[in-house]
Amino acid sequence: MTTSILARVKVRGHSGYALQIETSSHKLTSDEPVKHGGTDTGPSPLELLLAGLGACTSITLRMYAERKQWSLDDVDVNVRIVKEGDDQRIERAIKISGPLDEAQRGRLLEIADKTPVTKIVAAGLPIQTSMS
Repeated sequence: MTTSILARVKVRGHSGYALQIETSSHKLTSDEPVKHGGTDTGPSPLELLLAGLGACTSITLRMYAERKQWSLDDVDVNVRIVKEGDDQRIERAIKISGPLDEAQRGRLLEIADKTPVTKIVAAGLPIQTSMS
């Protein structure tokens, strides 16, 4: 079975970098910061990628806790890219609150590494490009 998720990106205007992104039922804006020639009207594409990783992590942990009937209050995820010379990595810091024991917290940490977006980013999913 093939599953497809569509995100269509349209450019607003003929100059600059501001984009209108249309997904199945939502509209978002992306742009580049002023220091990179954009108008800073929305998050950069890289910020959107990191936001997607953070959102997927938070949602997945909440879903898992609900299925297990664990009392999970807040899930805060901070994600950043760290560049050191030619090396770079994504750092993800998760802060959870609620009356969870160490075993539950440990399991949620394991689940964080199994979220759908985490798997795609970590695996370096191949990209097939075409042009018309």
